[in-house]
Amino acid sequence: MEDIKNLPIDIQTSKLLDWLLDRRHCNLKWQTTVKAVREKINAAIQDMPENEEIKQLLSGSYIHYFHCLRIVEILKGTEASSKNIFGRYSSQRMKDWQEIVSLYEADNIYLAEVASLLIRNVSYEGPALRKQLAKAQQMQQELSRRETECQSSAADLRERYYAACKQYGIRGENVARELQALVKDLPAVLDEVGKDAAKLEEQIQLYSAFTNFVCDWSEPVLPMLTFAQKRGNATFYEWRTGKIPTVVERPVVEEAPPDAVTDDTIDWGDFDKGADDVGVSSGITVEGGIDWGISLEPNSEDTDAGAIDWGDSEAAPVVIEVVDAGTDCPEGVAKGEDALSILENSQSRSQFIDELMEMEVFLTQRISEMGEEGDVVAMSQFQLAPSVIQNQTRKHVQEMLSQVQDLVGRLTSLRMQHLFMIQASPRYVERVSEVLRQKLKQADILVLKGATMAEKRQEALEEQSRLEPRVDLLAGRTRELQKLIEADISKRYHNRPVNLMGVII
Repeated sequence: MEDIKNLPIDIQTSKLLDWLLDRRHCNLKWQTTVKAVREKINAAIQDMPENEEIKQLLSGSYIHYFHCLRIVEILKGTEASSKNIFGRYSSQRMKDWQEIVSLYEADNIYLAEVASLLIRNVSYEGPALRKQLAKAQQMQQELSRRETECQSSAADLRERYYAACKQYGIRGENVARELQALVKDLPAVLDEVGKDAAKLEEQIQLYSAFTNFVCDWSEPVLPMLTFAQKRGNATFYEWRTGKIPTVVERPVVEEAPPDAVTDDTIDWGDFDKGADDVGVSSGITVEGGIDWGISLEPNSEDTDAGAIDWGDSEAAPVVIEVVDAGTDCPEGVAKGEDALSILENSQSRSQFIDELMEMEVFLTQRISEMGEEGDVVAMSQFQLAPSVIQNQTRKHVQEMLSQVQDLVGRLTSLRMQHLFMIQASPRYVERVSEVLRQKLKQADILVLKGATMAEKRQEALEEQSRLEPRVDLLAGRTRELQKLIEADISKRYHNRPVNLMGVII
């Protein structure tokens, strides 16, 4: 018998109400009676004495049977003056609350109600609050991550902006004006290249002698390099006619205004729609060079048409006249493309670069062959070769190759390509300015977006701060209900220990 008294009663909280109904502790129609009790409670709380503990009981909590018991105990003190000689209270407050307690105790309605309240806290209220709290915490982490991404992407865009400006050789304070200023130095740079071409006499002689010896080639080789070696960066007119012009009328190319492109003319898209993306990419690459879709070589179809269309149909087209040889041009007068130097004219410049690369390939191959000429057969092949070929050493040929490669690098560098495009079309300046400005614009938008993420993260933090006390309060009230129900059921089974399982908030 003693063992049975100490044997605990374990009840799953989610099944508590069913357990009470199955064992006839409560009535199946308890909910109907509870409605009448709740109406009386709502009426009774309208007239309550000034008491701090009663205020706490009635503030923001569901009034149940155990609260009513405590209110009656408090009223015994506040309403003591209304007690008659028979031990009864004449106070209407006391009568109302005593009636409420009596209705609760009929058929153990109170036990069914607090069991239902406990189940609701454990199965619904608690999980809902935990879900909201977890969502607020997850939101903070996500917003913090996105804020960091925005800051990182903005810094990356600015870094790429200045990297692109460095490629152009500008500071980036006023892109259009700085790009146009670069072109002013282009003639001097090309003249230096023309002067250095005069040092290629030995390379040209070696290539010409080798070609004539191996192929019995009668045509002149490297005509453009030969001309530049003798005449430097002369005019295209002199190269074409062989005569020095008496008058040079260089073409006037209209400069694009520095502020021709404003922020209002650029469609930045709807940046907010991409706010949930993991990363923001500008879609602009500078590491491998910028391809604007513009060829450095002239299109034969365009030149035949007499004008160059740069693909901007909205703005006024820039037309560069191409004056054919002998067309309305007096003898000795260089106009249009004839007035440009051979390194400024795209046609002759391309031929100059092609011949330089041809020379580079020849010297590279010759160095490779000279490393293998140790055998008798190879030596016998060049016994009849001119002295300019036989007297060369591998080291000296390497030095000649370095000179050629230096000129090739100076003319084909990314910066020089940009300068040639700027010189050819002011609209190229507009396009470059627009793309570079877009990087800064997107960086500014990302900074603002990061600030918005920070504000939302702060709101989520405030929501967490608001939910945590509610979770703690619900947990405290649920544990209190658990103890009261366990104690009440324990009394019904000779004080056997009762454990309500699964009470987690």
